[in-house]
Amino acid sequence: MKTSSPRNARTVVVGGGTMGADVAVVLARGGAHVTVVDPHTDRRNRLLPHIAQELATAGQAAHAGPVQVCAALQEVDWTGVVLVVECITEQLAAKQQLFAELEAIAPANAVLASNSSGFPISAIAQGLSTAQRMLGLHFFMPAHLVPLVEVVLGERSDPALGTWLHAFMRGCGSVPVLVKKDKPGFLANRMQHALSREAFALIDEGIASPEDVDAAVRFGFGFRFLAAGPVLQRDHAGIEVHTAAAATMYPTLSNTDVPAQALRDKVAQGQLGMKTGKGFFDWPEDRKRAERERYDTLLRQGLALLASELPTIEPPADAAPDTGDRS
Repeated sequence: MKTSSPRNARTVVVGGGTMGADVAVVLARGGAHVTVVDPHTDRRNRLLPHIAQELATAGQAAHAGPVQVCAALQEVDWTGVVLVVECITEQLAAKQQLFAELEAIAPANAVLASNSSGFPISAIAQGLSTAQRMLGLHFFMPAHLVPLVEVVLGERSDPALGTWLHAFMRGCGSVPVLVKKDKPGFLANRMQHALSREAFALIDEGIASPEDVDAAVRFGFGFRFLAAGPVLQRDHAGIEVHTAAAATMYPTLSNTDVPAQALRDKVAQGQLGMKTGKGFFDWPEDRKRAERERYDTLLRQGLALLASELPTIEPPADAAPDTGDRS
């Protein structure tokens, strides 16, 4: 088994959009050599400045690995590449075609990972002869600020490679979790959507406004999640207390198998959130910019609060002063 340290490891990110660019930041901060592949000239032109800025903002530029960009898989130097992360459009056929190409062009021992949030890696790897080296590697936006990353085993994935990838991502300063079965939504999104189903059911029933639903999460139990997840919270509060509360509430919780009416109405009206200028709230350009800045600032402050509990990134033993060159 190859070393699980990302330091000086050769990696490839396919897709240089918002997610792919931030995944490149994550890999580079661990010291990996990163090549980002994207056919769009405008994206390639934005990639290196974005990556350099994010690494500098986090104080991680000095020991980050080098990053380069290219337009096609055929332009990549595949020698010694140990990990490929797919971050292209969320279309199954496109992912299947890409992984078929990667199976042929990437080194035989390279792990091929997909950042898909919806498609099981088993479906993406269907029909491929090396599905055992294909895993899910699901990041959360913004990938370089949200510590969690899910390492997902498909039906044919080699568990030893899941263990390797888990350790590799810890070396990049991420908090990886191993998802042992390839269920829709994996781990975190299943729990997130269970919460969201109840949240929007309460809005549909007129029990609370969207603003109050958000406040109940952010400043109530969600605030405590920064310190302890739902399992540890039971030990804090008393398991019998939560068990009794569950027996009372569970029969009345929403178990609908369709999205909430409040969500369907917004979609029908074309009010999709920031991207259209209106969702549950109005998003003129100035407010949208301010919100994104507020959001990222709070995430960075949360990272600072959790710093002592996050994996550490070991600098190279012969670390040299940063030159600012990310090319």
